[in-house]
Amino acid sequence: MTFARPDHSIDPDTLPRMPAWVTSARAETFEDVAFLSGAALNHLHLVLEHTEVPQALLRDRLALRAAETCVAFSGRPERAGELRDAVHLLRPGDLPGPAGETCLAWRRAVERTVSVKALGRALPTLEPGRIVTWLDAAKGAPVTRAATVLDAVLTEAPRAEVPALILADAVLAQALGWDPLVPLLAAGLKRADLRKHGDDLRLASHRALISSAIEAVRQAADLARRAAHLKAVAPKLRAKGAGDAVEMFLTRDAVVPSSLPLPDRAARRLCDRLVELGAVQELTGRDTFRLYGV
Repeated sequence: MTFARPDHSIDPDTLPRMPAWVTSARAETFEDVAFLSGAALNHLHLVLEHTEVPQALLRDRLALRAAETCVAFSGRPERAGELRDAVHLLRPGDLPGPAGETCLAWRRAVERTVSVKALGRALPTLEPGRIVTWLDAAKGAPVTRAATVLDAVLTEAPRAEVPALILADAVLAQALGWDPLVPLLAAGLKRADLRKHGDDLRLASHRALISSAIEAVRQAADLARRAAHLKAVAPKLRAKGAGDAVEMFLTRDAVVPSSLPLPDRAARRLCDRLVELGAVQELTGRDTFRLYGV
């Protein structure tokens, strides 16, 4: 699969949109579905190459979506809000719980270049040798490689949905030249798809990547606009350390004021000011223990 190179000078508001023939097509045959998934991934690749897209922020937000899906697969009730709380309000010595662990695994998976060491950091309960064995199962074209790894992991460990999906996204990213990985498969697959094998799983993976790539492109465009606005209002911020705080907002799905490089009161004032300027939003709707994000 060969990807075209984009024009990096493009304005955030004119990032290329996913072609209508990809978003509206109703493919039935395996060949047609595979063609559409390739087109969707190609377009996502073009969008990811634009410097206007806040890459780390997009990956962190997609990681949250993947974690939410995996938590739902396990039958737990936590959704995005609870997952954010579990990760960002964690105090030293506290345990994040099963849902929080899932969210942390995905966030760690998107933080660093894909490697056995980085994947081991995201999945600390797995031995490096086991990760290598599963990654080595990848053969063929990019989506086939991802589906093969997914199949291999779930055949050996049927309840290991999180490692299976992270490793599948990792080999997909390696095949497409993306680094770090972009969480895509989890959000597009159904729980029943994870019980499929062979060609059935490959077909489900192609379908999943069409829908996930479309959503990732939409989010990339939205975050590019929001990031551009945040950068535009940054010069209005007078607080010492405001520049570093802005960089944190540009790389993280959610930020707790106490994590900003400012005194507590100044951090809260900065967050309130950014909300007034329309540059960030308060994510919880609470009066206390608030979280903010672009």
